[in-house]
Amino acid sequence: MKVVSFLPAATKMIYDMGLQEHLYGVTFECPKEATNLPKIVRCVLEGKHYSSIEIDRIFSASKAQGKSLYWVDDELLEGISPDVIFTQDICEVCNIDTVCTETAVMKLSKQPKLVPLSPNNLQDVFECAITIAKALGKEEVALNYLAKLQKKTDDILDQLRANRAPLKRVMLMEWIEPIYNCGHWIPFQIAAAGGVDMLSNPGGDSIVNQWEKIRKYNPEVLVIAPCGFDVVRSIEEMEILIQKPGWKDLEAVKNNQVYVADFDMFTQPSVGTLVEGIEALACMFHPNIFTPSEHIGKKYIKYSEHLKQQVAVQK
Repeated sequence: MKVVSFLPAATKMIYDMGLQEHLYGVTFECPKEATNLPKIVRCVLEGKHYSSIEIDRIFSASKAQGKSLYWVDDELLEGISPDVIFTQDICEVCNIDTVCTETAVMKLSKQPKLVPLSPNNLQDVFECAITIAKALGKEEVALNYLAKLQKKTDDILDQLRANRAPLKRVMLMEWIEPIYNCGHWIPFQIAAAGGVDMLSNPGGDSIVNQWEKIRKYNPEVLVIAPCGFDVVRSIEEMEILIQKPGWKDLEAVKNNQVYVADFDMFTQPSVGTLVEGIEALACMFHPNIFTPSEHIGKKYIKYSEHLKQQVAVQK
C-alpha cells in the first residue's frame, strides 16, 4: 500500500508507529525523519523569513482573495499513484486542507482514498493514530503505541495528585503579533499538566486576544509557542511582548515564569509530540515536582534564563 501524507502530524505518527514503509510522499513541513521522501505539498512562504505580523497579513490577504498558500506537485503525486492520502481540515494556515487536496486528486488517473484527520481535542488526536493505523491494516500497532503514551500522562496525573499540586493560572500563546490564545487540544494538554488556561478555547479555533484582557487575567505562568516557530525563532520576536504596557507587572514576569517553547509540542498534533508537550508543561507549572528529561529540556527555555545567557555572552 502506498501512502502520501499532507499532514506533518500524520507523518510523525506513521514513523512513531514504525509504519513508514508505506509512506511515499510528504509535505515540505514534515519532520526530519521524512527528509529523503518526495515533497508533494509546497508553500509560498517556504524558505522565507517573515515576522509574525507579516505572516498574519499574508494569510489574511490570501484568504480574502480566496487563494491558498499551498500547492501540490501534480506530477510527483501522479508518479506515486498513492492508495491513501492523509489530510486535514483544522487550519488553512498550518497545512493544506482537504478541499485543496480534493482539487489536486481530481486530476489523478487513479483515485486514492482521502482520509481527513481533523481532531478537536486531545482524545481526538489519540483516535487519529488509530485511524492512520487502521487505514494501513495495522490497528494493533496503534493500540500498543497509545498505551505507552497513556502511561506517561497517567504517571504525571498520579504525581500531581500525590503532591496535591494546585492548578496554575496559565496562558499559552499560539501567536505573538497579533496575540492568539490557544485552542483545540492545547487546553486539554494544559489541564493534564496541572494548569488551567481561562483565555483558551477548548475544542475550537484559537482567536485574537487583546493585550488588556491578558493583563487583567494576569497569568501565573506564560508559555510562548507560536505555531511553526521553534524556541530560537520565537525569541527573535519577544521584544514585541516586552514593549507592551504593563508587561513587567504580569505575575508570570515578576516571578520568572515566562517560558518559550517549540511549537511542535503543541500545534503539531501527533500523539507523541503532544505528550511531550504535557511533560514539558508539567515541568514549567510544577518545577518542584517534575524535572525535564534531557530531550524535553531542550524543547523549551525559561525566558529569564535566556536573558542571563545573553548578558554572559556580552561580558
